[in-house]
Amino acid sequence: MQAGQDIAEIYIQRWNAAVGLPGPCPVRDVLDKIGDKWSMLLLMTLAGGPKRFNQLHREVPDISQKMLTQTLRDLQRDGLVARQVFDTKPPSVEYRLTDLGHSLIVPFGHLIEWANSSMADISASRVRFDAA
Repeated sequence: MQAGQDIAEIYIQRWNAAVGLPGPCPVRDVLDKIGDKWSMLLLMTLAGGPKRFNQLHREVPDISQKMLTQTLRDLQRDGLVARQVFDTKPPSVEYRLTDLGHSLIVPFGHLIEWANSSMADISASRVRFDAA
């Protein structure tokens, strides 16, 4: 093992090499992007249809403008969200899910269902762990 590498990273590199994938684990890379605090919430909000920036900000009121802008840019960069500028005065901008973004809605829905049905068990486990 090389200095500074943890065992998980070694296994990921070995797995990637075994299946012919160069570089970092694709699952980790994707989950790092869509599993942050805001991305999933914004994608699910956009699942209801295209929205303008201020409309998104109203529907997700606890996100700052700066974080909303950055998260939308990241989602756009990953091909999950498309940004359309309308030639109006002043210009208006609308965000919508791409086909790739839409493809995440069903898996997110399963995760949301799992979280909702498992929250009581998770909470009870936390109480038991914290009491020990």
